Amino acid sequence: MKVIFLQDVKGKGKKGEIKEVPSGYAQNFLIKKNLAKEATNQAIGELKGKQKSEEKHAAELLAEAKYVKEQLEKEENRLQFTEKVGPDGRTFGSITAKKIAEGLQKQFGINVDKRHIELEHPIRAIGLIEVPVKLHKEVSAKIKLNIKNSAE
Repeated sequence: MKVIFLQDVKGKGKKGEIKEVPSGYAQNFLIKKNLAKEATNQAIGELKGKQKSEEKHAAELLAEAKYVKEQLEKEENRLQFTEKVGPDGRTFGSITAKKIAEGLQKQFGINVDKRHIELEHPIRAIGLIEVPVKLHKEVSAKIKLNIKNSAE
C-alpha cells in the first residue's frame, strides 16, 4: 500500500515522502496513529501543491534576507549610539542585541530579530564595531555600529 508520511517515522520514511509499505502496517499503525495517509491521486496533488508553496515561501525568505543584508552593508547605514563613558574608557550602559535591533528599526526601519544578532557579550567599548548577524541559514551580514562618548 502506498502512503504519504505526515510525520517522520524512524526507519520507514520522512515527512512528505511517498512510500510503499505493507498494508497491515499502514492501516493498523501508520494511519491509525495519524503518522501517514493513503496516497490517493488527490492526496498526492495536495502534497505537491503544499511543497510548491513551501518552496516559494523559502525563496521569498531568502530574497528578503539578501535585501536586508544589502541594507545593512551600506556605509550610510552605520548605527549610531551615544553612551556615557567612565574614566576607564568603558561605557556605563552596555549595548545588547535588543538595543541593536531596536536601533536598526528606529534609525533605518530595518527589521532584524534580536535572537539572530550574534553578540558573545554586551558591548561596553566606544568606537567603530562590526557585529555579525545571521539573517537566514544561507545569508550572514555585519551590522556596523558607531559608539560615541556623550561628553564629546
